[in-house]
Amino acid sequence: MNRKFETNAIRTQLKRSDNLEHSVPMYVTSSFVFEDAEDMRASFAEEKERNVYSRYSNPNTSEFVEKVCQMEVAEAGFAFASGMAAVFSTLAALLDSGDHVLSARSIFGSTHSLFTNFFPKWNIDHTYFKIDDLDGIEALVTPKTKIIYAESPTNPGVDILDLEALGKIAKKHNLILVVDNCFASPYLQQPIKFGADLVIHSGTKLMDGQGRVLAGITVGKRELVDKVYRFSRITGPALSPFNAWVLSKSLETLAVRVDRHCDNALKLAEFLESNDKVNWVKYPFLKSHPQYTIAKKQMKAGGCVVAFEVKGGLEAGQKFFNSIKMLSLSANLGDSRSIVTHPASTTHSKLSVAERAETGISDGMVRVSVGLEHIDDIIADISQALG
Repeated sequence: MNRKFETNAIRTQLKRSDNLEHSVPMYVTSSFVFEDAEDMRASFAEEKERNVYSRYSNPNTSEFVEKVCQMEVAEAGFAFASGMAAVFSTLAALLDSGDHVLSARSIFGSTHSLFTNFFPKWNIDHTYFKIDDLDGIEALVTPKTKIIYAESPTNPGVDILDLEALGKIAKKHNLILVVDNCFASPYLQQPIKFGADLVIHSGTKLMDGQGRVLAGITVGKRELVDKVYRFSRITGPALSPFNAWVLSKSLETLAVRVDRHCDNALKLAEFLESNDKVNWVKYPFLKSHPQYTIAKKQMKAGGCVVAFEVKGGLEAGQKFFNSIKMLSLSANLGDSRSIVTHPASTTHSKLSVAERAETGISDGMVRVSVGLEHIDDIIADISQALG
């Protein structure tokens, strides 16, 4: 049966036990038993598909992975203890000493730290390309290039990359295209449809949606996911059964939550665009966004994140944050509660001033993760904080 996104999110469940439960139970167990010696041998020899140890697989984790694979139109997946565990494990599983990564310059601060501080220790090199110069990417490809890596929308500036163009470049040069789809969620965007080989999510964000658990997941082509699985089975960054259970439940409401997030975010962006205390506003579905046309092509709606710059620089920015009353000052996003973040001093503080400037992160930039409160209350708090 060809069911819709929302229906699959709710009706994809583990097979019911003899108790005929309506809601899937938690399988809080570290290991599983075998019927006899032959069953044990065959299971470890991977001659049969079954749960052996929760570091490898668990019923709750398997249900969560299956749902995300359906949402992303992916062949297989593996779930991790955090989004960064997914990023690191995916790249580490696929890269060898001497390999080269082509990455968009606008990426999460911790991913930047991986490329600049850790991968060089293993002789893995990288080159950054500008998000507004995709035509220049091919000149950066070397014989050692193996992966193209990108986020879209980007963190924190919500810039949009043309995923179809990246997919064509990757295919032409036989490269692996890895896309961090965290800001969009699979409800708004499916990068595999545009040529991505693997898609990564921080389940901590919109997938959970209530700031309760840490999680990550990588889905995509089966042969690539198998490499990620085998690396992760040994290194042990697996998602816990409890968190997988929470996330599978959360996915049941993903569509209705993200619809509200996007509606609120667009209204906030329109308000900020008309406010004389603001230098600029960026939101993918604002017509003033530089990549508005691309966003409309590959996204269902603009997401939950709005970026803007307060007039007056650092001092005005500090005054704004100190004046916030209702919204949360936090570094998370995709929560039911609206959150304001100062990227220059939090999520991207490990970047130098010059590096932040290259990605458009100014001292006065504010990132708002627009939540599910009434939009009038969100706007009222931000308005009074702007003064």
